[in-house]
Amino acid sequence: MKTPRGENIKIICKNRKAFFNFEIEDAFECGIVLVGSEVKSLRNGKANLSDSYGKVRNGEIFLVEAHISPYSQSNRLNHEPLRERKLLLHKKQIKRLAGKVAERGFSLIPLKMYFKNGKVKVEMALARGKKTYDKRDAIKKKEQRRELERLVKFRNQGR
Repeated sequence: MKTPRGENIKIICKNRKAFFNFEIEDAFECGIVLVGSEVKSLRNGKANLSDSYGKVRNGEIFLVEAHISPYSQSNRLNHEPLRERKLLLHKKQIKRLAGKVAERGFSLIPLKMYFKNGKVKVEMALARGKKTYDKRDAIKKKEQRRELERLVKFRNQGR
C-alpha cells in the first residue's frame, strides 16, 4: 500500500482490543530495536500485540509482552518471543510521554506494527482505560450501525 507521500507500508499486525478497551488520546510512530530472526519472523506476519504495552524506564521506552514468534528456519541464534524491545523516539517525545504516563490513568498502548520503506515501525498511542459502561455504549453503537447497514443493504436489494 502506498501512502500519499510515496511511502511503502505493509501492515504486520494490529491491536484490535486497544480501541475497545481504551480511549485513544494521541498516536505516534516510533522505530523498534530488533534482531535478525525477529525481522524475518515479522516478514512472515508472526506477531501479536494484544496484551502488550509500553513502559518508561531510565529515560527510554520499551515494548513489553509483544509476542514475536521464533523464526522457523533459525537455529541457535533464535530470539526470545516475549523479550522487552526498545522503542526509538526523540528525547523530547520520551520526556513528554513519561510525564503523561506518570499522570493517573494514562498508558502506552501499541496500535499496529508495520513495515515502512523496509523498516519496522510501531504505532503507539497514549490511551486512557475505558470504564465498563463506556464499553457497553461502544457495543451498543456498533450494533446500531450494523443494523442500519443491514437495512440499507436490504432496501437496495429490493429495487
